[in-house]
Amino acid sequence: MADSLLGGLLGGEQETPDIEPAEALASAEAFASAVAAKLAGNDPAVARKTEEFLSDQAQLLRVQKKHLEEEHELRIAHLRNQLREERIRRAGLRVRFAFQAFLVLVATVIGAGILLLLRDAFASREVVVEPFEAPPGLVAQGATGKVIAAGLLDQLRRLQSATRADASKRNLSNAWTGEITLAVPEAGISFGELSRLLRARFGHDLHIDGEVVDTAEGGLALTVRGDGVAAKQFVGKAADLGKLTSDAAEYVYAQSEPVLWAYYLTNNGRDEEAIGFSRTAFVSADNADRPYLLNTWGNATADTGKIREALELYLAALKFKSDFWVAHNNVINAYWALGEEEGAWNAGEHLRRAAGGRPGRSPERFYQNVDVLTWNLGPWRDAAIADAAATGGVGSSVTGTATITLTDIAIRLHDLADGKIVLQTLKPDPNDPATIIMGSFLRGRLAAESGDVTTAAHEMEAFETTYTNPVVTFNWPGYNCWVAPAEEAAGHPDRADAVLNSAGTYVDCYRFRADILDSRGDWPGAQKAYAQAVALAPDLPAAYYSWGLALARHGDFPGAEAKLQAANKRGPNWADPLKAWADVLAREGRTQQSLAKYDQALKLAPNWRQLKDARAAAARQRT
Repeated sequence: MADSLLGGLLGGEQETPDIEPAEALASAEAFASAVAAKLAGNDPAVARKTEEFLSDQAQLLRVQKKHLEEEHELRIAHLRNQLREERIRRAGLRVRFAFQAFLVLVATVIGAGILLLLRDAFASREVVVEPFEAPPGLVAQGATGKVIAAGLLDQLRRLQSATRADASKRNLSNAWTGEITLAVPEAGISFGELSRLLRARFGHDLHIDGEVVDTAEGGLALTVRGDGVAAKQFVGKAADLGKLTSDAAEYVYAQSEPVLWAYYLTNNGRDEEAIGFSRTAFVSADNADRPYLLNTWGNATADTGKIREALELYLAALKFKSDFWVAHNNVINAYWALGEEEGAWNAGEHLRRAAGGRPGRSPERFYQNVDVLTWNLGPWRDAAIADAAATGGVGSSVTGTATITLTDIAIRLHDLADGKIVLQTLKPDPNDPATIIMGSFLRGRLAAESGDVTTAAHEMEAFETTYTNPVVTFNWPGYNCWVAPAEEAAGHPDRADAVLNSAGTYVDCYRFRADILDSRGDWPGAQKAYAQAVALAPDLPAAYYSWGLALARHGDFPGAEAKLQAANKRGPNWADPLKAWADVLAREGRTQQSLAKYDQALKLAPNWRQLKDARAAAARQRT
């Protein structure tokens, strides 16, 4: 056994040792001791050498193991260092990328800010009020140069807010507020300063300044001047600084915004001033301002009762600006005020074509005059509500017309409850005759609709006596025709005839005359008057409607139906012809058809009590 084991160790024939492989693998020293023990009985020297050899091998293995362990630790440490370095590198890249992105963002923001400043600079058309120079006495009282300039600014803003015009307005600012504290380090100036520099270089701002000095008489002299505004001095008492500032503001407003100043004069009843100013300013105005000046010139001329001259000015304005929608509307108004209602309707068709149809490019409110003439009540009401909402409840044309218009529409829709509520919001204004004059008219119409003929006549008489005001007659032409049926119903035929003889060539006057003649038993005269009413304006529905009602009263149902159908064709959004048509059908026993007409009418006038009652009666007739 020992020989064979030694032979195997020395390279001879190998035999399977008695020692198990697991034990040999467990420890090299244990293996050496086991081999030495096997050989001890044969040759101690060999056993010793073998043990030494194997011990050296075990020592070598231990060294190698330790080296491997140290190498492993070094490799782990190296990998950890590499991983840490990689993390640091990646973190550095992320920081670098974030910083670069931040720089790009900052550059983008700055670039966008500069572009925005440049855009604002090129588009800027502000009135910039600079601090005034003030005498020491005023400064001691607190009236510094900034305070005086702020007072001028306040007056300019007051003028602008009181100007109702379809024209652009300059922004108003002062020179010492609105500073933005964020600075641009490279330039050493703030964004506010940079903005002012750019606007001064590229903008179209109007800078206003001036001074206040003491006069030899113990008063004050306020001088105001600006870019393109010649210096002008206003002199008054020391206590008149407020008035001097107001006068200076009007001068600056007129010089810097001639169009808006002309509108302001007209809006505030200063028509003769508006005519003179518009005529003078038109000569030196550029073509962009000329149509607006012609329009305000026309408005002021119309307010003085010269309607034909006003019409010529409106038409001239349209030659400069074919899409001047307010001028289109004024042309319609002028034809109507002249008693040429078919011409007004044709002008409305011209507006519709110019706007590319309806709805088109023209705002809906500029169809208001056509809507009145054609009883297009729903769109008229919607436009009036939108206009009132956009102007703080006032309306864009004449002070108080929003309330007046909405009450008028409610009455025409036979919504008396709504009309009474809206009318209560009308505040009579001595500076605005329309609020007083039209207030009487609307109260009269409400009373007439309610069957109170006495109150209706009383209110209509008050309306008629003040209706001669040109501002009212131009904006509400032909409304005096409604006085006649109120007087007739109250038993005042002479007054009714007097009104109709002087009211003008309006469809309403002619159809009301026909109604009155019919009620007096003059059917042939009534027929003639109805035909005259239709001939005045064959494209308007009201004459056909009244004629149809009269024919129905006389039992001519086919004739009535034909006239009411014609009225419906010309005024499809008017409920009254549909109700009258449905009444005729019901009287003919055509109940199903009448119910359909009643339903169409109810969509247009859902709060009309008589319409609801008639529909209910027709429904009972069917059952």
